[in-house]
This record gives sequence, structure tokens and C-alpha cells, in this order.
Amino acid sequence: MKKLGMNRRSILKSGAALGAASLLPAPMVLAQAPIKVAGVHASPVENAWNSRLHVAMLEAAERGEIEYVFSEGIAGTDYARAMREYAEQGADVIVGEAYAVEREARQVAGDYPDTRFVMGSSGKPAGDNFGTFGTWNHEAAYLCGMLAGKMSQSGVFGAVGAIPIPEVNMLINGFRQGVDAVRPDATHLINFIGTFFDPPKAREAGLAQIDSGADILFGERIGTADAAKERGIKAVGSLTDYTERYPETVFSNAIWNFGPILGAALADRAAGNSSGQDYTRFGLMKEGGNDISFTASMVPEEAIAPMEEVRAAIKAGEFEVEINFNEPT
Repeated sequence: MKKLGMNRRSILKSGAALGAASLLPAPMVLAQAPIKVAGVHASPVENAWNSRLHVAMLEAAERGEIEYVFSEGIAGTDYARAMREYAEQGADVIVGEAYAVEREARQVAGDYPDTRFVMGSSGKPAGDNFGTFGTWNHEAAYLCGMLAGKMSQSGVFGAVGAIPIPEVNMLINGFRQGVDAVRPDATHLINFIGTFFDPPKAREAGLAQIDSGADILFGERIGTADAAKERGIKAVGSLTDYTERYPETVFSNAIWNFGPILGAALADRAAGNSSGQDYTRFGLMKEGGNDISFTASMVPEEAIAPMEEVRAAIKAGEFEVEINFNEPT
């Protein structure tokens, strides 16, 4: 299990802050103490989903708001143990994912009532210290679908997902709804790879969809864009921005920002409020939790204005993308 602290710049910034704080009265020193946060990542931090948590916590550490340590690639059989170790080490907040260990994660939280837990989960919060969140970038996925619908020649769209849990289903369904809004005759090919991190397997699934006629791929999983690049078609990225890595292939991304969720949880901890709540709402577009990024030069000009109109309506609360947790077929 890999445990790493803040990067050197964060440590120096924290040290400088503490040095200045030593000249202040004791109550002000306590008020400025950074919150100790531990990240427990089931996948490597380069995995798209985990990278969004990791980046948000690194940025908070850079700002001096938290001290951040993390472990990555933690198997389900070791996950509860990793949570306990960080709680024993004095972490104020533990951030992670309970999808594969829902019952065990809540048991750990019950044993450490003074530690806050903020976990990606398909379940509900528990007690005063176990908060949950979902990955709701379905609004951005819808907008990506609107662009994709105007770009396909074949009218066949592929989507490669991890496992058909509610959040993954909702994301693929959101993309599909956006496509259908501008391309009612669209055909959709859906595949799940059965794991959260296996780029070669995602690539293989994407290649199979291309062989079946898809000329636009939605990559809910990392590796999908490799198939699109290999066959010379376009792709949509999810969670993080893939365009820099695939500049000729990925024309849009459904970005998810964990920062607003983390900020809300840290604010509750600082204020002494209960953390036993669902923080998913802070992932909505109106909260800054998700948005589309796209390369205008790769998209038909006539597709941009209608998408931007819907984007503005979502941010204003005038348009709501349907939340559909059902497994897409």
C-alpha cells in the first residue's frame, strides 16, 4: 500500500504558514491549522475517476487548506484495513470509494466516530460522520452527446463503461439522451468491461464497436480513445480532459470536478456540522461540479450554438437533464 504526503511545495507552504502563525495568539493558530485528509483509492490515481479526487485534494493542499496523504490500488479485501489505518493515524477526513465495500466502509465509520468519511457510493449516508457522493457529470455528457449527434456519418454511437452501477449507467444514458435530442434515428452500442481500470480491455471493447459501425465513441472508461485513435474516428472523454493526450481524436469531454464536493465536506467539518449527508448535489453544473470542454475547430459550427443554449439553461436551472439509473442496452 503506497502512502504519500503532500508534495514539496505544499509542505513548504504549510511550513511558512505555521511559521507566520506562531506569532499570532493561540486561538488564531488553531483556526488556521490545515485539516488532515487521507485519500484511499481503489484504482491507480491516473484512473480518470480517481484522478479527479486526487487533483482536487492536491489543489487544496497547495492552498494550505489540508494536509494530504493517499494510498492507491487498494483491493477490496484490503480497503477497510486501509481506512482503519488512516483513522488510527489521526486523519480528520478520509475520502474514498465504497462501491465495492459498502457494508464494511460503514462499519469502519461506526468504529471511528471522530473521523469524517466522504465516500463515493451507491448507498446512503450513515450516522453523523459517513457522507456519500455520486459522480454526476451526466449534464456535461448530455452536451457532449449533442455535439456528437451532429458529427456522426453512420449514426452509430458506441459507449464503453466500467460496471453497470447507477452512476455509470446515468452517465452513459446522459450522453445517449444528448445524441438522441439532435439525432432521433441514432443507434447505440453499449459495452461494460467488468472493472474500473483496464485500459486494454476498454480499447478492445471500443474496437468491437467500431467494427459494428460506430464512428463516435463515448469513453466512460480510459482506453476507449485508444481504439478511436487507432481507427481514425472521433471520441468523447469523460471525467477528465483527454484532448491534450488525444488532440486529433477527442473533440469533447464531460468534465467532473470534485472540488465543490470536497469544499462542502471540509466546510462542514470546520463548522462542526454533521458529515452524514449526500454531497452529490455539489457535483451539478450550477455548483461548478461538472461542465463540457470541447475543441471548436473539431465540431460543426452549427452544432455549437444549440449546445451552448442548453448549457446556459442548465446553469440557470431552466433545463434539467433526466437522471436515468437504469442499465443502458
